[in-house]
Amino acid sequence: MVTKEILRTQIDQISDEDAEALYQLIQTFVQARRREKKAGLLARLRQIKIEAEPDFATNLDQYLSGEKCGGEDLR
Repeated sequence: MVTKEILRTQIDQISDEDAEALYQLIQTFVQARRREKKAGLLARLRQIKIEAEPDFATNLDQYLSGEKCGGEDLR
């Protein structure tokens, strides 16, 4: 298991030139983790992908009533 002490030891070994790049990498990692934890209902809904005919949104009522039918692979 990696501990903070092991990380500190490794960080102490990097050059000053690489310190900025490492800091940016850590900041990116922390922000990504925060977003993962905050992902609520809307974030999960944005991930939904709908495969439909190009006119599906325009003619939704016709598809729902059965007047129009999508391709066979969409059922």
